[in-house]
Amino acid sequence: MTSLLFIHWNPSLTLGPIRWYSLCWLIGLLLAYLIVKRLYKDLKIKDELFDPLFIYCFIGILVGARLGHCIFYQPDYFLTSWTHFVEMLLPIHFTPEGIKFTGYEGLASHGGTLGLIIALWLYVRWSKLSIWSVLDMIAIATPVTACFIRLGNLMNSEIIGKVTDVPWAFIFERVDMLPRHPGQLYEAIAYGLLLFIMWAIYKRMPQKVGTGFYFGLCLTYIFTFRFFIEYTKDIQEAFEAGMLFNMGQILSVPFVIIGVYCMYRARK
Repeated sequence: MTSLLFIHWNPSLTLGPIRWYSLCWLIGLLLAYLIVKRLYKDLKIKDELFDPLFIYCFIGILVGARLGHCIFYQPDYFLTSWTHFVEMLLPIHFTPEGIKFTGYEGLASHGGTLGLIIALWLYVRWSKLSIWSVLDMIAIATPVTACFIRLGNLMNSEIIGKVTDVPWAFIFERVDMLPRHPGQLYEAIAYGLLLFIMWAIYKRMPQKVGTGFYFGLCLTYIFTFRFFIEYTKDIQEAFEAGMLFNMGQILSVPFVIIGVYCMYRARK
């Protein structure tokens, strides 16, 4: 392996006072906000029903992603003492010197998806809108947020891939000096492509909003890709070593099944 062919990756974690990861999250959420606002306008839904949707989604994604990471990936840490349980809920870490603000170190996309679905269920109970219309509109915008979250992971040199000799391999210098698959970039590209696919289908078949088709397509595409891309990723937690399927793959299967069912239901 000739390291001259590989991409040495060690960007600054911050852009001035702002962390790249936080900035990517904000850009992804902002773009999703604008897309869904356009969809609400197309469907002639009252403006006063839109802004609360963003609040429901933001809280649902953040809480779900955080709890998903802590419960699915690190239960042996977060569920063993009251201080660790507090760290699961608040962006702090208890040290011998005192309390340190860390931000939320660890967010799981599967938990974020589940949290989003629960938040949307609560939103439609309040707004009296059709659950399938809301799910479809959110699904059309979801890929852009997912894309920028993975770009944030890339900037943080986290969720790295397995060692490889492909010429586009990244050397994540903050981790080690080995060439690895840029799994975060693979996912970001896949989700960006899904955004264009979803929008193209919507422009041709806007009447499918409200059938659950777009929601099903989003789940099926994202989590099928996620299942297979896991083969290029390094394990995230030690307990995954030696498993036939890692935790990310196991958690992807139910979402794929739900997605296929929703598309089948929409077809009928």
